[in-house]
Amino acid sequence: MIAPEVHWGAVGPTLLVAAGAMLVLMLEVFLAPRESFVGRPLTRSWLGSALALVTSVVLGLAVLASWQSFLAGGSAVFNPANPLVRLDRFANFAIALVAFASLLSCLLSVGYLSELRIQHGEYYALILIAVAGMTLLVSAVDMVMLFLGLEIMSIPIYVLAGFDRRRLRSNESSLKYFLVGSFASALLLYGMALLYGATGHTDFEGIRAGWDGGPLGLVGLGLVLVGFAFKVSAVPFHQWTPDVYEGAPTTVTAWMSVTVKIAAFAALLRVLAGSFPGAPETGLGPVLFVLSAATMIVGNVMAVIQDNLKRLLAYSSIAHAGYLLIGLVTATPDAYAAMLFYLLAYLFTNLGAFAVMIALANKGQDTDRVDQFAGLASRRPGLAALMTLFMLSLAGIPGTVGFMGKFYLFLAAVRGGEVVLTVVAVLTSVVSVFYYLRLPVVMYMRDPSEAEVRRDLSSGEATVLGLCALAVVLLGIFPNQPPFEPLAWIRALDWTRESVALLQ
Repeated sequence: MIAPEVHWGAVGPTLLVAAGAMLVLMLEVFLAPRESFVGRPLTRSWLGSALALVTSVVLGLAVLASWQSFLAGGSAVFNPANPLVRLDRFANFAIALVAFASLLSCLLSVGYLSELRIQHGEYYALILIAVAGMTLLVSAVDMVMLFLGLEIMSIPIYVLAGFDRRRLRSNESSLKYFLVGSFASALLLYGMALLYGATGHTDFEGIRAGWDGGPLGLVGLGLVLVGFAFKVSAVPFHQWTPDVYEGAPTTVTAWMSVTVKIAAFAALLRVLAGSFPGAPETGLGPVLFVLSAATMIVGNVMAVIQDNLKRLLAYSSIAHAGYLLIGLVTATPDAYAAMLFYLLAYLFTNLGAFAVMIALANKGQDTDRVDQFAGLASRRPGLAALMTLFMLSLAGIPGTVGFMGKFYLFLAAVRGGEVVLTVVAVLTSVVSVFYYLRLPVVMYMRDPSEAEVRRDLSSGEATVLGLCALAVVLLGIFPNQPPFEPLAWIRALDWTRESVALLQ
């Protein structure tokens, strides 16, 4: 029997992150029982910081490896005779976004976990395992590997959602996420089985070649879409999102709100572009249109009535999923590229907003109610200004990267003939301005609340806030090649266009 030709570089990022997860677990087992290390007392806080440092190094290496591979171009298939995983520019770009967002989340987690006294090393191992699943998910070119990556990503997140085991709300969010996620996975798996029955293939190219538009294939495609709709929180499959966002520790909410959305949308984009001839030919156009419009409307309207900031940002996340679905409805290269740029903008904007909440956590309690931000400008003017910047970006105000993300996405939709959906998106964006600007009004125009806020910033929190604010402003003004020599290498728009070029 001839051994198959295997290219290990195609799973390089996955192996790197998975090895990092094993290293973190082994280090905790080795260090946790010790009372001192290299002559210093080994406290729980010190151990957590050390494991966070190891995790950050691993994720930093994953960012560098995927980015170097992206710049080099080309494509690597794990087993050309039976392609399951393809590491191309699209996968590398998505992996770089996921790993970088995870790196920033780890920097935020060190001080926050200590503040809430839940500094356990398995937290960082679970993040790395989930990131390994995300790398498989975005690079999968076969339904079997797609499902495997989805489950490796999802199971650690179920645990992380309930990581604050002392709080009933955290346990409840974990259980809800597990039950709904398991149901979504079952639908997705059944849809994949029907697609195999209809086409005789599980790889994307084989499904595309065997697609005949028959009823069995259409039902399978519909179930796959429903499974992904749960993951991206599209209406009417969004019910779990506000409860999970509210109950999970804020660092977990911040991380999953960005990385899961990036990985799920990247995988869905690859599935639809690689396995099926196009939305009109498969009959997906009207379905995606309704999903997008309903998600934008429900997400924005429900956010208006929220008093808990985490629930508000949960419905905001739902609304942004609706905007991103516009790219799948349009189904043009420009729309796909605009989707990736929107995800890049969402990474810095949403993570920055959650970083402000994390920086305000005090004495084991979250600062997550809108009224707790009253008068924040007089007590923490810097954090109030940063939160205002991130809210303006989420609302799509000119001068921020959020505006640029919406502009390019809506422009691609209009050019693709989706004028009605674009009008719905613009009108719902106007609605969103109300609840996004509500927070700056509370911070600057109301008397300070009685809630205590933390006066100091950890180095990780300051780093993340600074990077997110810089990216929001810089990419909001210069989305492609800033006219400053040290930053001229930044070509965000070009990178997104190059990423989707191979999907057609």
